[in-house]
Amino acid sequence: MAHYRGPDPKREQFRRYLEKAGVVDSLTSVLVALYEQPEKPNNALEFVTQHLNAAGQTSADAEALQQEVNDLRQRCARLAEETKDLKTKLQRYEPEDGATAD
Repeated sequence: MAHYRGPDPKREQFRRYLEKAGVVDSLTSVLVALYEQPEKPNNALEFVTQHLNAAGQTSADAEALQQEVNDLRQRCARLAEETKDLKTKLQRYEPEDGATAD
C-alpha cells in the first residue's frame, strides 16, 4: 500500500524561491527553445549553458536599455517644451499671414 506524503515545507520553500528568482522561467524557456530546434544539437548541455548565459546578459542589457529609454523620454519632453517656448517667442517677432515688413 502506497502512503501519501504531504508536500515537504523545505521543498516548497525552495520551489517558491526558484520561481521568485526567475530560474524556473529561464529554464523553461531554454528547454522550449531546445525542443523547438529542428536539428537537435550534439551537446544539449552546451546548448542549455549558452542559452542560459545569453538570458542573463539579456536581463542586464534590458535594464540598461530601459534606463536609456527613460533618459531619452525625459530629454524628448524637455526638448518639446523648449520648442514650444521658442515658437511662442518667435511668433512675437514674426508678422502673421506672411506679411512682410517694408
